[in-house]
Amino acid sequence: MPAVTADTTTLPRLAVPLPGQVERPVRSVTTAPSGREGEGFPVRRAFAGVSLADLDPFVHMDQTGEVDYAPGEPKGTPWHPHRGFETVTYMIDGTFQHQDSNGGGGVITDGATQWMTAGAGILHIETPPEQLVVSGGLFHGIQLWVNLPARDKFSPPRYQSIEGDQVVLLASPDGGALLRIIAGGLAGDAAGHRGPGATHTPITMMHATLFPGGRVTVPWEPGFSALAYILAGSGRVGDEGRPVRTGQLAVFGPGDYLTLAADDQQAGTDGRLEVLLLGGRPIREHVEMYGPFVMNTKEELRQAVADYQEGRLGVIPPNALMPHRVARRSG
Repeated sequence: MPAVTADTTTLPRLAVPLPGQVERPVRSVTTAPSGREGEGFPVRRAFAGVSLADLDPFVHMDQTGEVDYAPGEPKGTPWHPHRGFETVTYMIDGTFQHQDSNGGGGVITDGATQWMTAGAGILHIETPPEQLVVSGGLFHGIQLWVNLPARDKFSPPRYQSIEGDQVVLLASPDGGALLRIIAGGLAGDAAGHRGPGATHTPITMMHATLFPGGRVTVPWEPGFSALAYILAGSGRVGDEGRPVRTGQLAVFGPGDYLTLAADDQQAGTDGRLEVLLLGGRPIREHVEMYGPFVMNTKEELRQAVADYQEGRLGVIPPNALMPHRVARRSG
């Protein structure tokens, strides 16, 4: 799991919690079921079974892989529409290409993030490049959907490319954990450390790596929701030491900071606990979802479908990126 790494002995340190600050309790732990997305690539549905009220302002997340594709197996998504939210693709291992009808696009690879605001409407595609379809290889990533409040549902589409070397790196006081801040920031003494992602809805998104036996307390904005999704490994969350493992989501209650700890023994070749930490200011508006549309009313969903069918969400550009198909041998 390359993402972005660093020697934790040289990084700025997180502050320890102050007297009187409250640790966030663990409200629930759920296990993501497996499914298929796009042209058939395997995903874990990270938020399955969790109420939108607990997820707010997030509405959906898939973990893609970790999967080691054989030659000819890598798959992506065809051209498809979005309206009413932001899509965030964080590529931990592997390479994806992106193109959209608003002129955004590029390559997402090891530790990079693309942040696409669909807003009023957009068409886009995400697909592995031809050489990786032919050769196969390791793929592991996250796609997160961040809701937009009603006032921003029809904002102009926007695309951000966040390279791996742009993320902000911090370490736990003992150097046993590495934090990569992709968007937003932390509370208290660490509030000056902010990631490069620019968002309509205030959120925090970071990837934490804990070495075996490592422990970290992360200051968290009291008004934000707080989620911890286990990308790989095993450990414990909260002061009660609730056990968690790969593919599980912990939802935290209110408080000033949250605690993560890695088991002394880790399964797998990497031997570390990998955690995606998410939180944001709740929007607290009614949500209606249908496929790639996230709106506030059923009428807005019907209008989104009609607008897509009539070409008002964008047009696939000339010489557009298309999924590469491996030719089948005859005979």
